[in-house]
Amino acid sequence: MMPFLFRIWRVLPMWIHVLAMRTYRAKFRAAVAAMVFDGQGRILLFKHTYRKFEWGIPAGGLEYNEQPDMAIVREFFEETGMQIKVEKILLAESSKEDRNISLIYLCRIVSGTFKESNEISEMKYFDVTDLPQMLFAEKNLIYLVHKKIDTFE
Repeated sequence: MMPFLFRIWRVLPMWIHVLAMRTYRAKFRAAVAAMVFDGQGRILLFKHTYRKFEWGIPAGGLEYNEQPDMAIVREFFEETGMQIKVEKILLAESSKEDRNISLIYLCRIVSGTFKESNEISEMKYFDVTDLPQMLFAEKNLIYLVHKKIDTFE
């Protein structure tokens, strides 16, 4: 049932997405995101089953009484079956587009094999200069973070 609903959600106009999020979300939402780069400096993106612009940064919301660094580890595992390690916090950002505060972490994959979930159908590394169609705010965030990082493993 959920995959069907995600497909319907994805084809709805963007203004409906925004209206629904503003109506049903709390006044401010705390979110976490993982920036995972490979040795060539490429960024890992998820292909989301429910988004109009499918590709995006691995991210999710905090649950009550959850530490932010543990939230991104949990979210990544729930969506992919893979374990990540948080290296450091890169940025705390208040979104201009919606009522969202995001904590962005530099992470690396430590174990596991990708398993498709209801939310994520694929994951892939992209060159930062050749990103797929995605949310403008996420693209800008990738550019900002990529400039801050000097070396890659």
